[in-house]
Amino acid sequence: MKFKETRLKGAYIIDIDPVEDERGSFSRTFCGREFQARGLTANIAQCSVSFNKEKGMLRGLHYQSDPYKETKLVRCIKGAIYDVILDLRRHSETFKQWTAVELNEDNKRSLYIPEGFAHGFQVLEERTEVFYQISEFYHPECARGVRWNDTAFGIKWPLSEPSLSDKDRNYSNFYVDNQL
Repeated sequence: MKFKETRLKGAYIIDIDPVEDERGSFSRTFCGREFQARGLTANIAQCSVSFNKEKGMLRGLHYQSDPYKETKLVRCIKGAIYDVILDLRRHSETFKQWTAVELNEDNKRSLYIPEGFAHGFQVLEERTEVFYQISEFYHPECARGVRWNDTAFGIKWPLSEPSLSDKDRNYSNFYVDNQL
């Protein structure tokens, strides 16, 4: 695996390093030792798959608050997404900044998202599947979110007029004292 830190400290794009032969290829997508050697969370409490029927669907921006903050490793296994992470760590030099990466079935990239980040994505192709490895069990009482189009962040989404769930559409704009 090849780790490349994004401009947001602690968040990484991870490319696979396939071994190919006449049968196809074999690639490691996760190795606890390689993550730990970089000081990254290697604990996986659960794995999830998000299936998205429509192009333009937008999910997010989601995170879990204390005491169940979570780290995620996200990979698009079918189709394509524009994956966005937002730094909500109050004392970070990149607080309230975001970055995005396209994850798709061809580039086979993963995005490592540390605790304290919100995460969301926009679906770029119909019938897209996203695979998550998550460090913490889901605790609905700690589930939080911020608006996908909050001007405090200025996120540039690739497709206009996204399709959103009622929950995601109704998140409040961000304000520090009540969100973290």
